[in-house]
Amino acid sequence: MDLLLWRHAEAWDASDEQPHDLLRPLTPRGTKQAQRMAKWLDQHMPEGVRILCSPAVRCESTAAALQRKYKICTELAPTSTAQALLDLANWPDARTPVLMVGHQPILGQVISHVLGMPEHSLSVRKGAVWWLRHRTRMDAPSTLVHCVQSPDMLW
Repeated sequence: MDLLLWRHAEAWDASDEQPHDLLRPLTPRGTKQAQRMAKWLDQHMPEGVRILCSPAVRCESTAAALQRKYKICTELAPTSTAQALLDLANWPDARTPVLMVGHQPILGQVISHVLGMPEHSLSVRKGAVWWLRHRTRMDAPSTLVHCVQSPDMLW
C-alpha cells in the first residue's frame, strides 16, 4: 500500500479578524507551494489514488491545487490522532493508494509510528509530501520511505 501524506501549504496566522483555526486561508506563498507540489504529484503519484482532506480551509485550498476530486474527512482535522488517520487510510491493508492532506504534528506522528520511531520524532514542512510504501517481501512486512518532496525544491 502507498500512503502519501501532504501537509497543507503556508497559511495566514490566526488574527482578530479570523480567529477560527479551520478558516485560515493560504498565504500567496502558500498558494505557490500548493501549485508546485500539485504539479509534481500529478506527474508522480500512483494511479487510482484516493484523496482525503482535512476540513480546514488551508488544507482544502492545498488539495484543490491538484484539480482532482477529494473527500473532506473530519478524521483529518487538527485535533485528530495518528491512529485515526491510519484507520481512515486502512493502513497497511488498503488495496488502493491514499493521499491525505492534513496537519502537523499529526502527520509527523503517523510517519514516526509506521517507521517505528518515537512518537514526536518527525516534523513535516509546510507544503511537503511524505510518500510511504508498505510491502511484504519473503513473508516479512516492511515500510519504506518511497519519497520525501518539499515545494521549495520544485520550480
